[in-house]
Parts: sequence; structure tokens; C-alpha cells
Amino acid sequence: MVPLKTEFLVHPKKSNFPSAPQEVPEMIARDYNEACLVFNDSPRASAALSRRCLQNLLSNVLPTDKTNIIDLIDIAIEGLPPYLAQDIDAIRNIGNFAAHPNKNLETDEILDVEPNEAEWNLEVLQGLFDFYYVQKKRSEERRAKLNEKLEASGKPPMK
Repeated sequence: MVPLKTEFLVHPKKSNFPSAPQEVPEMIARDYNEACLVFNDSPRASAALSRRCLQNLLSNVLPTDKTNIIDLIDIAIEGLPPYLAQDIDAIRNIGNFAAHPNKNLETDEILDVEPNEAEWNLEVLQGLFDFYYVQKKRSEERRAKLNEKLEASGKPPMK
């Protein structure tokens, strides 16, 4: 028997979500970007990757040795704006639906991740990127420029 030969073109996947900003560390950006790429094929996989991304992000930015995601979220909530603090635990909970079979107590059906939930995760991560990385970098750049100007005029730099 002659083996069948099939030819097809493979195109790189595209995402409807923005890539992680360049200020985000590569390891964290990689998980986020992958969560964006798999979103259309598997919201569940996207949610699981978002949860992993959140855990790595918080481990990277928080001054703690804790690694448990619940502990990290509890610490992070104290320093976040309310709109992010209220949404951050959603990533963990939705990620848990992706990683563990949770049943509806009334119907006994396994609850799955809905596309809007996986999308919410990605939007919250975008907000965290802006808060922890993008705005910090912009602020540092603005202060550095002003300090150069202050120095040129013989004045002390900003604190």
C-alpha cells in the first residue's frame, strides 16, 4: 500500500489580544503571549496559562519568599488599586476551573472555563503589566530627564 501524502500550509497563529509590553520580563511575557495565542482554540488552556503567568508575575514583583498563589494574591491586594485588587483573585479561581474538575453541585456537570472568563483573565493581566512594569518604567524615565535638567541648573535631584 502506498502511503498517502497530504500537503497543507501552516500559518502562524495570530492573537486578537495585544502582546505583552516590552517592559515585562521574558518568562512572564511568554506565558501571557501563549495564553493569548491559545485563547480561540482552548479558553481552558488560556486560563491555566494566565494563572501560571499571574503566579510568576507576583513572585517577580513582590518582596516575599512566599510562592503559594493565595499568599501572593493576599500580599498583592494590599498595594493594588481597587479595580485590580477586586479582579486579581478571578485569575486564580478561573485557572482552577481550568486545572481541576469542579462539578456543579446541582447538576453534577463539570464546570468549564467560558471564553469570557479567559478573556477577563487576559485583561486583568494587561492591567497588572501596566501597573507593575509599564507605569514604573515611564515614571523612572520622566524622573531621570527632570533630574538631568535639575543638575544642569545646579539644583539637587529629586528624591
